[in-house]
Amino acid sequence: MTERTAQRAARPDESYRETVGRLAAAQKVAARGAPAYSRYVNRRLGKYLAAWAYRRGISPNGVTGLSALATFTGIALLLFVAPGALLGILVAALLVLGYALDSADGQVARLTGTGSPAGEWLDHVVDATKIVCLPLALLVGLYRFETVSVPWLVVPLVHAVVWSVLFFMMILTEQLRRARGTQSVADTSGRLPWLRSVLVVPTDYGLLCLVFVLMAAPTVFFAAYTVIVACTALFLLAASVRWFREISA
Repeated sequence: MTERTAQRAARPDESYRETVGRLAAAQKVAARGAPAYSRYVNRRLGKYLAAWAYRRGISPNGVTGLSALATFTGIALLLFVAPGALLGILVAALLVLGYALDSADGQVARLTGTGSPAGEWLDHVVDATKIVCLPLALLVGLYRFETVSVPWLVVPLVHAVVWSVLFFMMILTEQLRRARGTQSVADTSGRLPWLRSVLVVPTDYGLLCLVFVLMAAPTVFFAAYTVIVACTALFLLAASVRWFREISA
């Protein structure tokens, strides 16, 4: 099905609630290690936005474009606006919206049967770009407005490296699994998946989006941000060992 066909795919007699119901049935199962915000909040927000986009005939790639627009607008604000309460709220809102739309594009693709390698490629390119640009834009903004002392600017720099390596490892590991016919571990019912999701919350991109609200108190924000970076770095080290053993086996 082409994108033009997808734009005409919405059922004229279907209510928004019915579309949301069909999206719930079309959602893929969450990965077992998905952090709590991504699993319980972002997927739900993405579902509602996907229903909105579907009913307006917006293609999956169009939704990806909207996600990029919201995300990179928020990132640009970090470069040019001094830290403060208003900046924090705007950046957090734009990043949250962009992240929810990032979940929505795949849901629209599954609902309309228009998923494609090109769409997956575009989605990953946007993700790869934002995970580098966000900490680097934060670094430049903190330096321009002298929010923290210069030595502390190594924190967003480390974050850019850690995020890039982690993203590459996740994509490469998934591709190697597919090459040998192994699927990612799926969610299972019970207490353990919920507990795992909570334990990895400090590495959740959604939590990072929300923490920008703390920019009303820049010192508090940067302390929370530093904790997130440290936890993400520790997660990267642990995941490196586990995934290397998995691939070696």
